[in-house]
Amino acid sequence: MEFSDLLKKRRTVRRFKQVQVFDKDIRYMLEAGRLAACGGNVQKLHYIVVRDRKLVKDIFENTAWAGLVSPKRTPEWGKNAPLTFIVVTAPRNSGETILTNAGASIQSMSYAAADVGLGSCWIGAYKKENVDKILELPLNEESLYILAVGYPDEEPVQEDIDAEESMKYYLDGEDVLHVPKFKIDAITRWR
Repeated sequence: MEFSDLLKKRRTVRRFKQVQVFDKDIRYMLEAGRLAACGGNVQKLHYIVVRDRKLVKDIFENTAWAGLVSPKRTPEWGKNAPLTFIVVTAPRNSGETILTNAGASIQSMSYAAADVGLGSCWIGAYKKENVDKILELPLNEESLYILAVGYPDEEPVQEDIDAEESMKYYLDGEDVLHVPKFKIDAITRWR
């Protein structure tokens, strides 16, 4: 697949088929994550692949989803919730660039997921202390973000918009999620 096609194919997915993801695809995503750009090449990120059904459910119950279209895009456990989470962790007090490094890693994993037909949702809205306890993280380690992964059970639509248009994502009358993205000329100045 051409990279330009992959850019357009990757959309945030919040509804997942109840089918477990293959190990090889998770490993492919982790490979993309570990090879992402990393400030100072500090490589402090670690990954916890959560597939144990009880742990996944416990983590799921501590996450928030798509505030602008909640509760219609809040997955339901056992119906369309993810069956796999990748939790990105790092040592506590890792410095200012750790969140940037985590973002680069998650973005790379999201594109890798799309490349193999998976959907993903980058989750920053979760009860961090609860998730850290669920995962039994040592006191010197903390979770930074969660990436929900699975086979998509929806096809969000990306729309190009001008600067004066609303960037709020929304559901149409057919329950399709639309995600506006500013056109290049709406967000770029040339000097």
